[in-house]
Amino acid sequence: MMVSEFKPGLDGVPAAQSSISHVDGQKGILEYRGIRIEELAKKSTFLETAYLLIWGELPNKEELALFEREVHQNRRIKYRIRDMMKCFPESGHPMDVLQASAAALGLFYSRRDLNNPAYIRDAVVRLLASIPTMVAAFELMRRGDDPVRPHDELDYAANFLYMLHEEKPDPLAARIFDVCLILHAEHTMNASTFSARVTASTLTDPYAVVASAVGTLGGPLHGGANEEVIGMLEEIGSIENVRPYVLDCIQRKTKIMGFGHRVYKVKDPRALILQNLAEELFAKFGYDKYYDIAQEMERVVEEKLGHKGIYPNVDFYSGLVYRKLGISTDFFTPVFAMARVAGWLAHWKEQIAENRIFRPGQVYKGHHQVEYVHITERD
Repeated sequence: MMVSEFKPGLDGVPAAQSSISHVDGQKGILEYRGIRIEELAKKSTFLETAYLLIWGELPNKEELALFEREVHQNRRIKYRIRDMMKCFPESGHPMDVLQASAAALGLFYSRRDLNNPAYIRDAVVRLLASIPTMVAAFELMRRGDDPVRPHDELDYAANFLYMLHEEKPDPLAARIFDVCLILHAEHTMNASTFSARVTASTLTDPYAVVASAVGTLGGPLHGGANEEVIGMLEEIGSIENVRPYVLDCIQRKTKIMGFGHRVYKVKDPRALILQNLAEELFAKFGYDKYYDIAQEMERVVEEKLGHKGIYPNVDFYSGLVYRKLGISTDFFTPVFAMARVAGWLAHWKEQIAENRIFRPGQVYKGHHQVEYVHITERD
């Protein structure tokens, strides 16, 4: 049956039935498999949360230990992929590098054996393990340095920070980064997740699925907002400039980066957690003057636009956290992708379990019965 009503961008049109995550935008609730994000941020780890998202339930002690061990054992990447990455231009955007590198994994490991649980688990483990290594490697390669080998004794989050800085991170920094990964791991049917499910519905390999999702996340209307938040805070420069800046944006009807969400009409629950994480980092590792500017922005925007349901989203405070952790601004979105791989893989696995290829209709607006004109007779 063809649906006659056209919805630009499929706005509000259900594209799948899913039990992976749930958002209540009016109450500010985010759940993964029914568990509140606040609970997971406080009590879980990223790999445990990834297991929950992908396999649908929390692992027991033995299951989690095995999963962590498998991921740790697959963190190194093929030297040919590493050599390929060395050929990329230093000026290339890290998201483009990540998309190409994720796709390249499929050249080595793809069998498209989607009916084999062992293949599915192997793909999940390999993608979760390899993506952080590739992200960290390019950060060093573009400076002309060799990548740092993964540290076998460090957990998922600590190892990534180690590969970036070649020193063991402070336990608090590693824990806070792990929570950041949990917060970004999944968020229902956004553009990149939809892209992942559409690609998955063709029964291609999961490496292509993740590469497709990374490409979608790389677009400025989906990813990259936390990069722009940092640029905005630097442009504002001082607390005194906040109100004039916000009023000018309102007058010109331009977007204020890090505020507003298609779903949330209250403050994003992830923004609340990230704000607390930022304060923990500042208390131990030194203050960031831009946090004062951010707080003042939140006050002014709430005063002027709160009645419209415009509040801080996940991108508003995450950049300040990543910045304090020593992550380059243009690597904020690749770090987002590192975490979101868990959600994309959960949707991949859910899609292929009861698959039907996506084939939406269209509303045709062109001409009919147009005659072909020979090239000698065209003006």
